[in-house]
Amino acid sequence: MALDVPYRSIPDMFLKRVASTPDRHAFAHPGPDDAPVWLTWAQVAQRAKAIAAGLHGLGVGQEDPVAILAGTRLEWVLADFGIMCASGATTTVYPTTEPQDATYILADSGSKVLFAENPDQAAKIAGAALPALTHVVLFDGAADPAAAVPQLTLAELEEQGARRLAEDPELIDRLVTGIGPEHLATLIYTSGTTGRPKGVELLHGGWCWEGVAQEAMGLLRADDLQYLWLPLSHSFGKTLLCGTTHVGMPTYVDGRVDKLVELLSVVRPTLMCGAPRVFEKVYNKSVTTARDAGGAKAKIFAWAVGVGKEKVALEQAGKPVPGGLKLKYTVAEKLVFSKLQARLGGRIRVLVSGAAPLSPDIATFFAAANLPISEGYGLTESSAGNFVNPPGAIRIGTVGRAMGDLECRLDTDGEILVKGRPVMRGYHNLPQETAAAFTEDGFLRTGDIGSLDDDGYLRITDRKKDLVKTSGGKYIAPSHIEGMFKAICPYTSQAVVVAQARNFCTLLVTLDPDAIAGWAAGTPLEGRPYAEIVASPEAQAMVEEYVAQLNSKLNRWETIKKVTILPRDLTIEDGEITPSLKIKRRGVESNFAAEIDKMYAGTVAEM
Repeated sequence: MALDVPYRSIPDMFLKRVASTPDRHAFAHPGPDDAPVWLTWAQVAQRAKAIAAGLHGLGVGQEDPVAILAGTRLEWVLADFGIMCASGATTTVYPTTEPQDATYILADSGSKVLFAENPDQAAKIAGAALPALTHVVLFDGAADPAAAVPQLTLAELEEQGARRLAEDPELIDRLVTGIGPEHLATLIYTSGTTGRPKGVELLHGGWCWEGVAQEAMGLLRADDLQYLWLPLSHSFGKTLLCGTTHVGMPTYVDGRVDKLVELLSVVRPTLMCGAPRVFEKVYNKSVTTARDAGGAKAKIFAWAVGVGKEKVALEQAGKPVPGGLKLKYTVAEKLVFSKLQARLGGRIRVLVSGAAPLSPDIATFFAAANLPISEGYGLTESSAGNFVNPPGAIRIGTVGRAMGDLECRLDTDGEILVKGRPVMRGYHNLPQETAAAFTEDGFLRTGDIGSLDDDGYLRITDRKKDLVKTSGGKYIAPSHIEGMFKAICPYTSQAVVVAQARNFCTLLVTLDPDAIAGWAAGTPLEGRPYAEIVASPEAQAMVEEYVAQLNSKLNRWETIKKVTILPRDLTIEDGEITPSLKIKRRGVESNFAAEIDKMYAGTVAEM
């Protein structure tokens, strides 16, 4: 049945939300002492309209790209709503983007205005040939009067807009009336795992569909409180903004990931979405803390996890939980799981994981702790939200059911194909790539391999292009093996399987600095630098022991024969992971070629 979407565009949705609940809390930002400072929907609208009128005064018209180069913060949200209300199209640029790529995105999109977080971010485009760019607007810092592209502060833009609105109060309403579901809303450049970023053209109709579909799946409610830390430059963050606007729930916006765990107990959200790495860190901390405590505490923790997993296994199988097990679980929750729940604020209703695969073992641990994670799935090319596990009906190991009225089918090779309103118009200025991305009957090729069960739950097998073939002709699914290892070894930060055209599988591992420091405590390695700890024979032996546990669960041709602990973690800046924390295998294998070659020294690698 078709999903009823009662909006023509994002600003139509936004202004209806403002009219419906003007005095309710909308978005908060951290104050001087990190306590949330709230704005009502009416206050957000006042600022967004002023920004929109200011942009209109700078010459921004319908579908004109306007770029945002900043981290996740309240001003990002206000600028985005302002661009939408001015009938422009938001072009997103990660704050970690190198100057060369930032310049490419602005040039390729033809962005007319750039919102930059501060002068350092604005400096990324200094000296670049960007004929379409007319102004730079700074969130923080003073405008440079000598800048080649004229600069002004966000406050100055809002002042200019407010004056225009005083002269023409109906300006924004007229602009919004002219925007339809078929108009361009965003240009999101895929960081991709290879090659140059491609601009994905996503329309107002698709984003409005996303907002309604999230509520229909039971993910969002008006009485929720969301902690939004995800990169708003990523489609996952943008789709959450649309859901927030549709249901009108209050959202705390703070992209400082280093403050996340500390502030969860302050903000006390009921809803939080994240990439698997966040849940992995919480898991690592819980497991290593219990192990380091030793004695009775470690035994009680292990017992509680066992009880929780027994309960989850019955629930997943659709079987009743016996009274005796329920009683044991009540004790386990009181002694162990309540502490983990409190660490996340004590009020979590829904956790959502997306952007990369979540290990089923880690998902099971959270479900055992009565913190079930609704894993979801989608692409930038299809507005991020396509499948999700509905709260209360989660099937661990799957990414849930199709949202709304999205169509899905599997190709002959198992590739997942999707069709519907959230799917992109195409790649910006790339007609051949756009044509190649679709089947003849208009389904988007996701590049992922999967299977659907009888109830419509989708299981992702692997990335089509990430399946690697050993020199012996066997196909390996690296992300599956990597996820298993992360669940087995609680000290892991990243794991990368190497096998393409090789005669056996090897593993590159980075360790979590906090976890490994705890592991080293009380030994001669205590207090040593990270690189020294991970290079030690003791750390190597510890990791090899976990690899042996991993190998006991794998097919013979998948087993890891050699492992190397890297001297540092993978980084976005070095081209090893994307801003949404996906592994860029080509970058990793290039940067650590010497370490890989050493593991294969003396063996034959057939091409």
